[in-house]
Amino acid sequence: MARQNDSRLASLRDAFFSGVLLLTPLVVSLWAFTRFIELVGGNFRPIFFAYLPQRFREQPSVVVLLDTLSTCIVIVLVTLLGYVSRAVFGRFFVRVAERFMRGIPGVGAVYNSVKQIVDTFGAQKHQLFTKVVLVEFPRKGVWAVAFLTNKAQSEAQAKIGKGVFWTVFVPTTPNPTGGYLLLLPPDEIVPLDMSVGEGMKMVISGGAVVPPWPVAGAPPGS
Repeated sequence: MARQNDSRLASLRDAFFSGVLLLTPLVVSLWAFTRFIELVGGNFRPIFFAYLPQRFREQPSVVVLLDTLSTCIVIVLVTLLGYVSRAVFGRFFVRVAERFMRGIPGVGAVYNSVKQIVDTFGAQKHQLFTKVVLVEFPRKGVWAVAFLTNKAQSEAQAKIGKGVFWTVFVPTTPNPTGGYLLLLPPDEIVPLDMSVGEGMKMVISGGAVVPPWPVAGAPPGS
């Protein structure tokens, strides 16, 4: 009988401490959140809601509501200030840092090369390439990953005088800023399903990074 009582007491004790361990993080979080609301909202409430009647502002339920609203307003204002400062001062410091980097002998040349790659093949420049394709280059039977850049017919295509020719760029690996500009008929260009970004990763990695295929929901050769 005594053993059963001891077992029940031990079970109750373990259950109590388990409940304490579960509730402690919640209680501490609520306490910290309440203190934060009182600290921020309490200091700014007189500024944001000074136009409200004094009696109305002194009611406990209203005080909690006004403190919460004041805290939200402060958070929004601080966030907006961060965006503005980053947009204005961020561009200024970037320009200063670029001038500093370009002025260092040796480092400036490397910085310019890296920046050229980023500017040329960054996400905002992907519209330069409309599609990833395969072409036989530099000879028949050898295929290279390339990018279709234009289907417009200009003087170069007209001077060839043998039908329609599309413009294709064949980049070099691993530096895709260099490459070859080819004019090829459409029947010699094999379109791929991979995106331009995936094709660029494949070129820069030397084929080590290969996108998954087939692409879900995309018919082959689309």
